[in-house]
Amino acid sequence: MADGIPLDSIRKSLRRNHYYYHSVRHSRLSVDDEPSSLDEMPLMMSDEAFENDENDYQTLPRARVNHRRRGLGWFLLGGWKVLWSSCCDCLVRMCRRKKELKARTVWLGHPEKCEEKFPKNSIHNQKYNIFTFVPGVLYQQFKFFLNLYFLVVACSQFVPSLKIGYLYTYWAPLGFVLAVTMVREAVDEVRRHRRDQEMNSQLYTKLTLRGKIQVKSSDIQVGDLIIVEKNQRIPADMIFMRTSEKNGACFIRTDQLDGETDWKLKMAVGCTQRLPAVGDLFSINAFVYAQKPQLDIHSFEGNFTREDADPQIHESLSIENTLWASTVVASGTVIGVVIYTGKETRSVLNTSYAKNKVGLLDLELNRLTKALFFAQLVLSIVMEAVHSFVGPWLRNLFRFVVLFSYIIPISLRVNLDMGKAAYGWMIMKDENIPGTVVRTSTIPEELGRLVYLLTDKTGTLTQNEMIFKRLHLGTVSYGTDTMDEIQSHIIQSYAQGSSSGDSATASQKSQTPGPKVRKSVSSRIHEAVKAIALCHNVTPVYEACGETETAEAEQDFTDDNRTYQASSPDEVALVQWTESVGLTLVNRDLGSLQLKTPAGQILSFNILQIFPFTSESKRMGIIVREESTGDITFYMKGADVAMASIVQYNDWLEEECGNMAREGLRTLVVAKKSLSEEQYQDFESRYNQAKLSIHDRTLKVAAVVESLERELELLCLTGVEDQLQTDVRPTLELLRNAGIKIWMLTGDKLETATCIAKSSHLVSRNQDIHVFRPVTNRGEAHLELNAFRRKHDCALVISGDSLEVCLRYYEHEFVELACQCPAVVCCRCSPTQKAQIVTLLQQHTANRTCAIGDGGNDVSMIQAADCGIGIEGKEGKQASLAADFSITQFKHIGRLLMVHGRNSYKRSAALGQFVMHRGMIISAMQAVFSSIFYFASVPLYQGFLMVGYATIYTMFPVFSLVLDEDVKPEMALLYPELYKDLTKGRSLSFKTFLVWVLVSVYQGGILMYGALVLFESEFVHVVAISFTALILTELLMVALTVRTWHWLMVLAEFFSLGCYLASLAFLNEYFDLNFITTWPFLWKVSSITLVSCLPLYIIKYLKRKFSPSSYSKLAS
Repeated sequence: MADGIPLDSIRKSLRRNHYYYHSVRHSRLSVDDEPSSLDEMPLMMSDEAFENDENDYQTLPRARVNHRRRGLGWFLLGGWKVLWSSCCDCLVRMCRRKKELKARTVWLGHPEKCEEKFPKNSIHNQKYNIFTFVPGVLYQQFKFFLNLYFLVVACSQFVPSLKIGYLYTYWAPLGFVLAVTMVREAVDEVRRHRRDQEMNSQLYTKLTLRGKIQVKSSDIQVGDLIIVEKNQRIPADMIFMRTSEKNGACFIRTDQLDGETDWKLKMAVGCTQRLPAVGDLFSINAFVYAQKPQLDIHSFEGNFTREDADPQIHESLSIENTLWASTVVASGTVIGVVIYTGKETRSVLNTSYAKNKVGLLDLELNRLTKALFFAQLVLSIVMEAVHSFVGPWLRNLFRFVVLFSYIIPISLRVNLDMGKAAYGWMIMKDENIPGTVVRTSTIPEELGRLVYLLTDKTGTLTQNEMIFKRLHLGTVSYGTDTMDEIQSHIIQSYAQGSSSGDSATASQKSQTPGPKVRKSVSSRIHEAVKAIALCHNVTPVYEACGETETAEAEQDFTDDNRTYQASSPDEVALVQWTESVGLTLVNRDLGSLQLKTPAGQILSFNILQIFPFTSESKRMGIIVREESTGDITFYMKGADVAMASIVQYNDWLEEECGNMAREGLRTLVVAKKSLSEEQYQDFESRYNQAKLSIHDRTLKVAAVVESLERELELLCLTGVEDQLQTDVRPTLELLRNAGIKIWMLTGDKLETATCIAKSSHLVSRNQDIHVFRPVTNRGEAHLELNAFRRKHDCALVISGDSLEVCLRYYEHEFVELACQCPAVVCCRCSPTQKAQIVTLLQQHTANRTCAIGDGGNDVSMIQAADCGIGIEGKEGKQASLAADFSITQFKHIGRLLMVHGRNSYKRSAALGQFVMHRGMIISAMQAVFSSIFYFASVPLYQGFLMVGYATIYTMFPVFSLVLDEDVKPEMALLYPELYKDLTKGRSLSFKTFLVWVLVSVYQGGILMYGALVLFESEFVHVVAISFTALILTELLMVALTVRTWHWLMVLAEFFSLGCYLASLAFLNEYFDLNFITTWPFLWKVSSITLVSCLPLYIIKYLKRKFSPSSYSKLAS
């Protein structure tokens, strides 16, 4: 209905109401209160975009901004930053100007004939070199305000007039932090260098005119002929010239390139494979024309030309003739000619360097430290102002800044980093989530702050294990319980054929001319099973032989170790099913394919053409000739949307596809067409001509194949089930109850994605689903978004193409509407789109996102998210290695978030604030001390007292807060609603921080004033009383903060107290030992400590009694 609405009326309406739209432009976000006006109001508040060319839509708002006047005010209010950054960007672009990538002609074995200079074939993953290491590491450290602040304070101590205490009290902590960081970075750099050297130094055999020589991987050049043995890594992008396999094909493993564990079949160039000997590669005059290097690892266009033949030999090259770098040869020995090296290879071009992720808690603490610095400046100015700015006030002001520098403790960074390491260790040691690995130790707190979870479908929510479930022939349907009927029909069909002495009788019988002749159920089953057994890209592999090529001996065909290799698990499931009903694929090579009947007969077929599956065509086809009869048949299978217009008219396909999709089955339509010899010869000549085209090859080939795809005979509809992972439903329900919004991003088709969303309970069965109609332009997107906006509380299902159109024109509106949905399913998503959705959510919602996946196509999404989780699945380990956290099953994410995410965030929040409290209390004491003693900028405590206070006297009890937990793990999993409180960030906020500031000021004032009031004769007694009371107060405050005691916490408390008491004997310089052993000292210290801590204990008790938190209610 929306498609039929003309856009002219919209344009007229927009022009009529131009001024009204401009008046409501700024109130767009408040229209939720007026549903009636919401439906009529257009998404775009201006008609400019409709009047302009479509290419200008994105630039219009930006253009309007750029037309504003830029005066002195603009420059002073931030314009200088814009100009500076643009100048820097320009310089960087000039320094990093990339060489333009071009197509190339590569002569076999003659790299010297290459006209251009190509990059060196070396791998370089190091972040620094010997000159940039120290500056680089220092920059990474001092770009944070905390470290830069301490550097300035420590440097100030070299100025005699600003010196407050001993140099080591400032430089030792800073030096320790920098030393640890540099050692860690140096170790990582050395490891990277060793890995790079190991890869670059791998030896390969190179073919030359003088014979075979050994060369390092880094010395390989474009044009070299390289021999790669079985299980050896391919060093550069190559074109496959020859193989030791007789069939002219080999298998490669691509799990390190695309994350898929299925082997890929590659074919050698026919001209070079037919040469008698390897040395003949140098006796021919041939070259390869290759397109310019590009990102797409699934496509390639090129030509092979042999000039010394008469006539010249031309062969088209496609993705099947390529051997990409970082893949591994799985069978035989291959020879290839290098076409791309180094940074021009597909693997390097597709490498996305992960950003350095910084947790939200770290950003919040950074803001708090800036606030503390501002408070420190204000306090210093107040101290000097009260003193009337007399004398060298500027020097004294800076001395006060240094005196109060303990307000921002340098131990904050050290404690938090050690805490993060402890959380990572606890996660990996949790027996309830075995196999979990923490790869990024800097963001465990992010697990407790997530609002959006973006998940892949295949292999993440599902097991990626396909099981054949349904075969539908139009009038009859077979399920798992009736497969034995199919088996009996197949046995009967081939038994009739063998009894007549002709193995092809059944086949001839099935190909009765004239579609109107009604066939028996048995013959229809036979045709369908035969089509499924022939139309695929599956190759049987016999482990016992160690080769993909099977001998023609009968015993090899009955080998129990037969396994099937294909790029799609769906195809393997179909071939395994045909084996279970009696028709077995026993052998396949480049040009032939053999099936074994239930009676043990071998049926041989010549493969004439193969049309591989692509995401654009959504179908694959094969043309075969049966050797015994010579019949040529074109078989095709594909998605129902692609096949519906190709097959002959029928009245059941659409309905049955819908029924199977509702059951969560992946459907494939299978059809065939019989060809005469003349028809095939005509097609072959046109097809070969199209394949040799340099320009628009893909379109020309598709047009030729399309001429064949008409009026196909519909054979059957298959349904394959992708089983759900263990405990997916309860895990998704747990996450939903925790307030986490779940988006499913998949490359699968819309129907299957919708079914999995329902079967996994991502979308509840009674919940309405809005399927976003396909849109191709701005007008359609406008109408569809208006239709979607009228829906309330429904899940959204949208395809990648429609999503791209919506984001191009209505990015803000679409994200705003989608975020209101309880669940979103994006199907037919490319890896780039997945990462784009993550980035959109981060920009538009400012909430924390988590991405979880298991394949190479999920890596971009995982690296873009605030927290990336990888699952070690059937698609390889690429996602797992790129992720911040690696798990073995989807169900483990529940405990990872609810338990470890909660504990990490709560503990770090408490630890960070307590460390700041430890610095603020001593600064408050310093302020009181200076104000009483005529505002003198003299330190209260010096030397070892300050070092000991921050380390051995209080470090262990404070750090033991990483063992604290407010809720038992069982309770956190039982009541996931508790997780909602964490996302609000209440454990660490300006409110909680202000409470700690007030506590610090109160305790610092009590400790200092108490010591000054109670001391009698000597000043050294003030130091002894106040410092001892300070240590006891800190130990008691730790006890006040702890919610669940651990035996290590008790040990830390007593150990620290013991260390302090033991060290008193060696602190003659600071304490009067005769005084600290008297009763007056003990009662004075005890009374001051009691006054500083007892009120806080009383307040905490009353708060727990009359205003308990939600988790404490559950605990009780």
